[in-house]
Amino acid sequence: MPRSHINALALAFLAFALPGVRATDAAPAEKTPDAQTDTANRATFVYDSKKKTSPAIPAGTIRKSIRADGYRGIWFTLGFKFEYGDKYSGGLGTYTANHQPLAVYAPAVDKTFFTWGATTARDQRNLVIMVSYYDHQRKTVPRPVALYADPSVKDPHDNASIQIDSDGHIWVFKSGRGRRRPGIVFRSTRPYDIGEFECVERQSFTYPQVWHGPDEGRGFFLLFSKYFRATKNGPARNLFWKTSPDGRTWSEDQPLAAFGGHYQTSGRWTGVDADGKRVTKYATFFNYHPESHVDRRTNIYYAQTTDAGKTWTTASGQPLELPLTDPANPALLADLKSQGKFMYTCDLNFDASGNPILLCIVSRAGEPGPRGDPREWFLMHWTNGKWETRIVTTSGHNYDMGSVYVDGNTWKIIAPTEPGPQRHGTGGEVAVWTSNDSGASWKRERKVTNSSEFNHSYVRRPELAADPFYAFWADGDPSRLSESRLYFTNSDGTKTWRLPYKMSGDEARPELLPAASQAPR
Repeated sequence: MPRSHINALALAFLAFALPGVRATDAAPAEKTPDAQTDTANRATFVYDSKKKTSPAIPAGTIRKSIRADGYRGIWFTLGFKFEYGDKYSGGLGTYTANHQPLAVYAPAVDKTFFTWGATTARDQRNLVIMVSYYDHQRKTVPRPVALYADPSVKDPHDNASIQIDSDGHIWVFKSGRGRRRPGIVFRSTRPYDIGEFECVERQSFTYPQVWHGPDEGRGFFLLFSKYFRATKNGPARNLFWKTSPDGRTWSEDQPLAAFGGHYQTSGRWTGVDADGKRVTKYATFFNYHPESHVDRRTNIYYAQTTDAGKTWTTASGQPLELPLTDPANPALLADLKSQGKFMYTCDLNFDASGNPILLCIVSRAGEPGPRGDPREWFLMHWTNGKWETRIVTTSGHNYDMGSVYVDGNTWKIIAPTEPGPQRHGTGGEVAVWTSNDSGASWKRERKVTNSSEFNHSYVRRPELAADPFYAFWADGDPSRLSESRLYFTNSDGTKTWRLPYKMSGDEARPELLPAASQAPR
């Protein structure tokens, strides 16, 4: 099929899928000296779904952003059915925990920029990569940008992560999936502006976790997965990292861990270390898939670097020899395999001194339902030269993902820890848990949502999170195809807003929801 026909089909798909798009929004961008405009496909970046190959987008192509008419999340089902429902399903617009970050606050313009996986309509499942921002001054959101769409993909594993460079340009890293679908890097052409994006390049990465650090960590630091050695249990999901001074020129892919397969969650901290030196620390914690079996994910491992990857160590500073190729290695923190337990990563943050805090769910089974109970919210903190472990609470699903926040000695977890309307499905009702003693003890401060129609899931922490856009997530019915709405809440969970599902103007104020009742636990 000629490329022009493929592009015409893709444009027709987007015109049908995003009826709120106006002709002026689809106008071609002007040429610039370092980029070109593809007028045959001027509305958005699309994928050649007929040939199952990489997008026919030359590096440097610039497109004026296409604007959608509201904030919709994607509904997804993995399709692995058990007695108590799907392995995971529902509103997964802010999925996965292995995409980091999904939002970044920009103090220079007082806006939080964010990305999520959307759908083309409430009864459709086609994935659209979306980008938008919350304006903290105006207390509004604009019509969001539909950055990328592949008519053949309905899978939020292809969701993106987002970052802002030191000049204010917005970077979006769309996840690939295995070897069949590419990872793609986009950059806004103007600082703090989502009106136009450049396709920088195509790369081989899944689960992108992109950080941008000052000082010794200047430039981009990308952690990601690649797929290898398909076995009877599936491929090995090995971990890698690489760096770039400008997002365009990248180092070689550097292997981090390769012993069966892994899922990781990472973080960045910049501050003054114990020796009085200002450093940028990148850290990751991850699990292990025995014989590449993802439903037996287990153990907890941790690694960090304070010199942009030149050397990697444990939290105590013990050097690690990369790649890690044996499950019994110095990065191992908890041998859950010997206990018959499984581990699902949630979030990684740091205390005021830069010591890592790991949040995960520890379960007894890979499938939903009571056989996996108790599913424990498991917190590990490196302090006083050792790892301390706390069990914060329990919940009902392996994928009840939430985030941990740190403000001095006051720590918070915002997560769907409470039972939701779809009892055994992904997510539930959102609550705020608080510790005033650096994680030693916890109490449920309040419910954030209550008596909801659908379960809430994948509560995400923006980098540099600022009120009121302090945590955001999506909802959806895990038991059947449903619409999915997007939400955010403030730092104490006393106010929650829903983003407009349908917009008639160029901007709108999110809807402030009634406060959740504080029923006894």
